[in-house]
Amino acid sequence: MNPLKSRIACIGLLACGLNIGPALAAPAAQDPAEVSEGLRAVFKLGDTSDATRARLNANTITVMTGTIGGTYVQFGADLASVLDDGDKLRVLPIIGRGSVQSLADIVYLRGVDLGIMRSDTLDYLERKGYTKNLQKQLAYVTKLYNEEMHVVAPKSIHNLSDLRGRTISVDLPNGGTFITAMTVFERLGIDAKFVFIEQRVAFEKLRNGEIDAMVAVQGKPSKFIAQISDPNLHLVPIDYAPALQSDYLPSQITAKDYPDLIPNDGNVDTIAVPAILAVYNWAPGTERYKKLQLFVDKFFDHIAAFQKAPFHPKWQEVALTSPLAGWTRFQPAQSWLDKHNASAQTDARRSFDEFLASRQTSPAALETESQRAELFRQFLDWQAAKRRAHPKPAVAHRTAPIQSAAEPTSQ
Repeated sequence: MNPLKSRIACIGLLACGLNIGPALAAPAAQDPAEVSEGLRAVFKLGDTSDATRARLNANTITVMTGTIGGTYVQFGADLASVLDDGDKLRVLPIIGRGSVQSLADIVYLRGVDLGIMRSDTLDYLERKGYTKNLQKQLAYVTKLYNEEMHVVAPKSIHNLSDLRGRTISVDLPNGGTFITAMTVFERLGIDAKFVFIEQRVAFEKLRNGEIDAMVAVQGKPSKFIAQISDPNLHLVPIDYAPALQSDYLPSQITAKDYPDLIPNDGNVDTIAVPAILAVYNWAPGTERYKKLQLFVDKFFDHIAAFQKAPFHPKWQEVALTSPLAGWTRFQPAQSWLDKHNASAQTDARRSFDEFLASRQTSPAALETESQRAELFRQFLDWQAAKRRAHPKPAVAHRTAPIQSAAEPTSQ
């Protein structure tokens, strides 16, 4: 049938009011509130009273993340996806500017409850005299994952010492990359000229020979670094020197992470710095403290859910009990760990004994603090590999109703 006749036939059927049967009938309308806890919580109440406004604010937690496209942003989105529970708890991620800005936002910005940052940020700012006594005002909920230091440079640069006196881009000064980079070079006694250039612009300058190297501190594989494909560039190795061992961990970047920058099945030694979930250290009993306590309990109760697909694979590195040098654990987080400590210690000890047996580790390998730290890092990596190889089935969590609190005070 030609198109004109087809159109005429359709018009005729409509004009006759032909009954085409229930199979093609439009589906019945569904009230959106039946499938949206948030919609029902906010709008079906039918009021804009101060009590409603206070309740909704009291149950909302804000998380300062990082720049668009980074791992921090995805972690914030994952937190909201798993923990949002109608009007009982809402997690609101905020696009941030990096570690330094996140630290300032937690301390000074009204309404910011949590932030993701690197563990070496606070120490650097206090050591350089930019801040004073902030260690008492900040606490950490948990160590999240390790972020590897990537140094991209021409192949004529064989190690960090070759960058002495050279020009190196360390990203923008709101983030934490410059802190890790400058700390590492300072401790290794390598003088260099640091410039603050946004990563995409820095890469173009590197390709054009306007700078000698660029640094990116991101969890591997970094989407940005993975996009670099230039036969003249490679990743510069970083030795795990004694001067770095107090604050950083040894790590490796492999050809699997960056096939265009590392040939064949090779690997490149580097260092890693922990990313952490930080919080203002509110006094017990305050409204902000109570609200964060609700968040911590639900977050820790559901940690296994984050470590399964489709959430970011870096969640598999999260070990809630991992200590963090130079930081104090937020009390609700410590209380949760203490409560679950007996069973956790039994499981951890069993796993650690199994790990030692698999490595045939001798007592002599545990003599120094750095050796113990390195062995513990290997143990965490080993645990993460076991979880990936043998994922546990999903378990439904039952949580007690979250009590409302008064509207939070401003920072």
